[in-house]
Amino acid sequence: MTPAGAAISDRGYKILMDFNSLIQLKRERFEQLERVIADPALFSNRQRASDIMREHANIKELLAKWGELEAVRKQLDDNRELAMSRDVEIAAMADDEIPDLEKRVGDLERSIQIALLPPDENEERDAIVEIRAGTGGSEAAIFAADLYRMYHRYAEGAGLKTEDLESSPSEIGGFKEAIFRVSGESVFRKLRYESGVHRVQRVPATEAQGRIHTSTATVAVLPEAEDVDVELKPEDLRIEVSRSGGPGGQGVNTTDSAVQVMHIPTGMIVRCQDGRSQIKNKERALSILRARLLERKQREEAEKYSAQRRGQIGTGGREEKIRTYNFPQNRVTDHRVGLTLYNLDRVIDGDLGELISALQAADMSARLKESVLA
Repeated sequence: MTPAGAAISDRGYKILMDFNSLIQLKRERFEQLERVIADPALFSNRQRASDIMREHANIKELLAKWGELEAVRKQLDDNRELAMSRDVEIAAMADDEIPDLEKRVGDLERSIQIALLPPDENEERDAIVEIRAGTGGSEAAIFAADLYRMYHRYAEGAGLKTEDLESSPSEIGGFKEAIFRVSGESVFRKLRYESGVHRVQRVPATEAQGRIHTSTATVAVLPEAEDVDVELKPEDLRIEVSRSGGPGGQGVNTTDSAVQVMHIPTGMIVRCQDGRSQIKNKERALSILRARLLERKQREEAEKYSAQRRGQIGTGGREEKIRTYNFPQNRVTDHRVGLTLYNLDRVIDGDLGELISALQAADMSARLKESVLA
């Protein structure tokens, strides 16, 4: 290991030694949770049971990583000692294993540091994704449909569920707007960084001269709100029912199933007509409204965010250009972290793992830096 590398490792070891007291607190909390879970009365409250089980699983994983770190550190110390052996063959074998062990120690240290960070209250929530065609006319609507398909394919591969809530198809193909729910494990943690302006560069099918056009679509990923997050008072709502319009078949066009909900204090309006059930459309509209109101509330609170973190991963605002999809070069670039990949064909087919991991790593680095400064 280089002297610089040794210094980094030593600093990491010192930090983790300081974490011993935190790990002990986590052990005590784990034992407390074990007793709570053993009580059948816990499961009479589904929400509390879900929160307790999630916390239990997270602490169990953290303690397992801590145990693994202690074992790997001991193995590294043993190998360093064996590397000084007079037996040349044993010394060489031990020395060969040291770089891999050092890497495992570093990875585990970072993983434990991240696990000990205060959790984001939204990370475990489901999400509502809103995609809207931006500049570029018909090509923007087609691109919006491409993004819709990309996120659905990603969700399918990640074992997540999707439910379409509302859409506004374009007359010439694609979507003017598409809204859907993604549910499953830690959905918002995975998709939160997709909010912003997505830009596409390609030759449209209707382009006779082969010129590359640039179009955009906006994506907003909202943590799904619960009743306790946003209270919708009946007197603050104006609910109107009308006949559904647009594509959908005879059944849609002959029922008064479209529902429009206006939130009077903010002027927000949500309209849902995709479903044939008026009740279902009302539920969907209220779900979207809650998510938008929660986002508004959190956006106001986010003004307190450090400028450093916003500069690292962006604000997540809908106006911010976050990513460019260049089809002629099979290239995708995320401008927030300076990552360029030449596998756009796979990305647009739902392979978002590398992009999401890079954005999560940047966010965690910023949070770690903030925690150290604090």
